Amino acid sequence: MDRAWQALIGKPKAPMETALPNSSPAAIGVIGGSGLYEIDGFEGEREFVVETPFGPPSDAIIGGTLHGRPVYFLPRHARGHILAPHEINYRANIYALRMLGVRWIFCVTAVGSLQENYAPRDIVLPAQFYDRTSNRATHTFFGSGIVAHISFADPISAPLRTLLAQTCSSLRKPYHSGGTYVCIDGPAFSTRAESESYRSRGYDVIGMTNLPEAKLAREAEIALATMAMVTDYDCWKTSEDPVTIESVISHLHANAASAKEVLARVIPRIPETPDWPEHSALGDALVTPREFWPKETLDKLSVLLDRFR
Repeated sequence: MDRAWQALIGKPKAPMETALPNSSPAAIGVIGGSGLYEIDGFEGEREFVVETPFGPPSDAIIGGTLHGRPVYFLPRHARGHILAPHEINYRANIYALRMLGVRWIFCVTAVGSLQENYAPRDIVLPAQFYDRTSNRATHTFFGSGIVAHISFADPISAPLRTLLAQTCSSLRKPYHSGGTYVCIDGPAFSTRAESESYRSRGYDVIGMTNLPEAKLAREAEIALATMAMVTDYDCWKTSEDPVTIESVISHLHANAASAKEVLARVIPRIPETPDWPEHSALGDALVTPREFWPKETLDKLSVLLDRFR
């Protein structure tokens, strides 16, 4: 098992940077496993150590270019997979990427399948989320005198998901476009009763990390889409062995290779100008009148709110 993890960890191989670059055109972010940046054509790797008003992100961020586009890779669980889902500093992760000029994010995440026809190693491109988490305070940048209520009826960027679907199709990857990702706190996997309940409601995949990433990306005016990589059937399928970490890891290798193929093909198709609806999500979300904004909170959220000064 240690060897299996080691193959997925990835090792630092680039100079460390503390000064933030000025990304032009707008940058693309990838949140996932720490080895995802090892994509053919990815050049000029640098490791960026980013400090945010919300603390440090999960790890140093690997930046470089792919087909001329600035791209940043962030391992959500840190190198070595040392952060449990409830320990991830989601606010710092998303804020750090926004500080680097990221306006599009691909989330690559392992999930359990809640449907018979979503098999291990399939790719699911969900359109919806169902929130079963409980850490409300860490899933928003706002509060402390500035209130915002983002529109979240359609939490995934439809154009970005379409690009992913087209790319999966062109590569002949087994994929499913649409469906609902139910997000739980973890770190324990579901009970069988919970799993059956989610299935009876029609949910499609289950995971522990992607919902807070999507909420925060919307607040940060970043377009986000998810590549949910199926590793198991959760525990509802009694004809299968209950999900274990060993069974999950056995599929992670193949899923990581598929994700790299898709990312290498889809990233050059992302527009250079961030002018999608998600890129102006705060325009009608801020409730507190400007004259009541505390300076301390405004300064803390300057990357998000400078355009409203």
